[in-house]
Amino acid sequence: MYDEKTTYDAEPTDVGSRIDPVLARSWLLVNGAHYAKFEPASRSRADIVVLDIEDAVAPKDKVTARDNVVRWIGPKDGSGPGAGDWVRINGFGTPWWADDLAALAETAVGGVMLAMVESVDHVTETANRLPGLPIVALVETARGLERISEIASAKGTFRLAFGIGDFRRDTGFGDDPLTLAYARSRFTIAAKAAHLPSAIDGPTVGSSALKLSEATAVSAQFGMTGKICLTPAQCAPVNEGLSPSQDEITWAKEFFAEFEHDGGEIRNGSDLPRIARATKILDLARAYGIAESEFDDDPVHAPAPSDTHHY
Repeated sequence: MYDEKTTYDAEPTDVGSRIDPVLARSWLLVNGAHYAKFEPASRSRADIVVLDIEDAVAPKDKVTARDNVVRWIGPKDGSGPGAGDWVRINGFGTPWWADDLAALAETAVGGVMLAMVESVDHVTETANRLPGLPIVALVETARGLERISEIASAKGTFRLAFGIGDFRRDTGFGDDPLTLAYARSRFTIAAKAAHLPSAIDGPTVGSSALKLSEATAVSAQFGMTGKICLTPAQCAPVNEGLSPSQDEITWAKEFFAEFEHDGGEIRNGSDLPRIARATKILDLARAYGIAESEFDDDPVHAPAPSDTHHY
């Protein structure tokens, strides 16, 4: 496990920069009962900070955690230090769900991650109480997975997320990528069919850099473009693993250079998919701030298709 002190002391130059949640790679969970961790988390490399008042918090500490989160995010005018941060709330039907929503409705919360989603009603009832707020549906059970296409299509669902730990406990599955291949595939297919941004994969437990790198590569292989992180230290590796690589960026630039050199006209049936892929790679690289100076001389290319969350 990660050492709490070291992993929550952000480096002075390691300043976080929140990005569009459609493109967000690292979703950092922060225990809502530990207010002192909020500010260091805000300085991490997380694309999205998610204050957790659900699984990480014991029942006796739920109210304290909720109060901490409301104080940190602040009022709707955006004056709070954590304005725009997200919150993982307790699941529909729990004793805390309604109070979580009532409290957050008066804040500048950026969005919510709804735990234990098992039906469309869980999302729609939440959306009715937080109108206009993006909801990440965290699917964590066999029952939820069986209904994932309906959940993805529900009014209010913004992205899907895979709650691996609870899913494994519910099903008895191991953690081998092959064992979870079917589940991950269902997330990706449901998200794509519902025209959502690609799904967010579950977290990797432990302090092994190699294990995290391998797990992030698995996420990418299954078309998942986000990943839940458990400590700030995990965010930078996850961001790197879910971003276009330098080899991909080089290929995209070289493809467009060759394309323009040949007159900028479609030459054969393979050009259209290659144009789409190269465009997405370069647009994502720009969005993530990867080697921006290298794009100054890029040939002009067609706008990316609307589904730029995956390439």
